Amino acid sequence: HHYYQPMWTLVGAGIKKIDNSQRLMKEVLPQGCDHYVQRLQEIDPEKNTVILDNGEKLTYDYLVIGLGIQINLNKVEGLIEALKVDPNVCTNYVSDYVVKTYPAIQNFKGGNAIFTFPNTPIKCAGAPQKIMYLAEEYWAKHGVRDKTKVMYNSALGVIFGVKKYAERLLTVVERKNINLNLRESLTSVDPLKKTATFDLLDNKNGEKKTYTYDFLHVSPPMSAPDVLKNSTVPIVDASGFLDVNKYTCQHVKFPNIFGIGDCTNIPTSKTAAAVATQNKIVHRSMTEVMAGKAPTGGYEGYTSCPLITGYHSCILAEFGFDGVVLETFPIDQGKERRTMFHMKKDVMPQIYWQMLLKGYWGGPQPYRKIMHLGFV
Repeated sequence: HHYYQPMWTLVGAGIKKIDNSQRLMKEVLPQGCDHYVQRLQEIDPEKNTVILDNGEKLTYDYLVIGLGIQINLNKVEGLIEALKVDPNVCTNYVSDYVVKTYPAIQNFKGGNAIFTFPNTPIKCAGAPQKIMYLAEEYWAKHGVRDKTKVMYNSALGVIFGVKKYAERLLTVVERKNINLNLRESLTSVDPLKKTATFDLLDNKNGEKKTYTYDFLHVSPPMSAPDVLKNSTVPIVDASGFLDVNKYTCQHVKFPNIFGIGDCTNIPTSKTAAAVATQNKIVHRSMTEVMAGKAPTGGYEGYTSCPLITGYHSCILAEFGFDGVVLETFPIDQGKERRTMFHMKKDVMPQIYWQMLLKGYWGGPQPYRKIMHLGFV
């Protein structure tokens, strides 16, 4: 199956079903593509070959690497067991476990509700708090909010990386009476004792803090895929991510390799919106290289994060490199709006299935210029 993973926040909140987020891979691949139903075992950029896990070797003239990001549930001690045995422990980041989230929200009767953000790069950095806002609203509507302590324990030093949206989210946190615990990184879960233990990252003595939980949503540690990190011929940077030029998406050492999405070291948030714009850049760069030219680039780091703050409200964050705000609409997108919620819920999935996967969507830049009369 191929999944539209941005929908999983809505699946976890009971707004969508997991089936709404998936299609058969054979249905979404372009005509003329050969689909190899094997995992990638090795990339050899010096021989222009990739090796599959059944030993088969494929040669290429040009290679586009879009391996995504690797979810590392095993990096939190006890988490895998907790996800299997404790109905109150869930994560929206894994297809097998996102279906646990809404029943856990429904069955929650009060106590400590903890939501986590790991001490690693992750895809969709807003997702760990989106489900928190939705759960909080659900509990408020069903009479258990006054018996609940909601905690957001994040390894980051800020609630969000772009100042404008961080300031707006802090007002949401204050309004919803959420306990914000920054620079705390989840290290272990004990489903028998119902405890979650965190490293206090600013404590030089390695001090930890343990909380009891009655509900726990974990955003697990993530990393570059092992197949990239373990490549015999190095194609990654020191962090393990594919080493590409951030403006052209072309590999810094091997000019016939291009990277896209979460597996790259492009310094922007890892989202589907970023992939959409990078898709246009990869196409342009490959076309230029095939014609014997140097790629002209042009990627400005565009990415987007629809920050859902409730069952009918959303802040549509759009930004580029260095947190520069790149909003499409000529309004203040830092404001919570019902229209942006429906954009996230109803419009974006159709853009993904009908346009992005078919090569017709390269991001909103042309529309942004039109709506701002060319002044962006």
